[in-house]
Amino acid sequence: MRPLAELVAQGIRGLLFDIDDTLTTAGRLTAEAYAALERWKAAGKLAVPITGRPAGWCDQIARLWPVDAVVGENGAFYFQHIEGRLLRRFHDPEALRREKRARLGAIARRVLAQVPGCALASDQPYRETDLAIDYCEDVPALRLEDAERIAALMRAAGLTAKISSVHVNGWFGDYDKLGMTRQLFTERFGVDLALANAQFAFAGDSPNDAPMFAFFEHSVGVANVTRFSAKLEAAPKYVTLGASGAGFAETVAHLLRGV
Repeated sequence: MRPLAELVAQGIRGLLFDIDDTLTTAGRLTAEAYAALERWKAAGKLAVPITGRPAGWCDQIARLWPVDAVVGENGAFYFQHIEGRLLRRFHDPEALRREKRARLGAIARRVLAQVPGCALASDQPYRETDLAIDYCEDVPALRLEDAERIAALMRAAGLTAKISSVHVNGWFGDYDKLGMTRQLFTERFGVDLALANAQFAFAGDSPNDAPMFAFFEHSVGVANVTRFSAKLEAAPKYVTLGASGAGFAETVAHLLRGV
């Protein structure tokens, strides 16, 4: 990972970013980070959060934040608030989502029984598609090895599993953050991200961001990404000096120098 200062910022028109521990700091959205997001949008740039957080959160984010759309539940859907209405686009149709959700309860009980100290994520009731197991958000922090054990149990039950900075998320299906992001940009912005890669940057901090780190040539890890350096399938190309929200603000300031 190279220092963020080496990223050539000219021509970047959009910033995609994770939320937990990338935009937020210790579970809080700081004034510094939110003001950076406001400055980015005021400069006429595209802003899209790409998160593992639930549909209930993403409804509010799409409606109230200065963003152009949001991808949620690790690529299960995108939401866009446009012309006063919320557009909801899911990877799976409603009937299939309902059938998959019905199967998650037994898997959750098995994981909770086999990994002491973990818990069902507090935002689980607001999810449409996945199972979120808390290993360090509202429970005393477990080791990363425990998070990996949770992920292994999910995979053994047939789920795709990804570790974020606060949860382990599992779902039926092979979609991810990158796939839905590319679908969003094709369908709503008329952009093929493979062809326009150099015009966009991505900022993240954890293993579930690895597909985005690998795809984007301007991928940035906030400093706390080093916590997962041995666990990343793909690392970001650049890294900030600041951690979490301070690193996000640093990223925005650097990119805006290229305007």
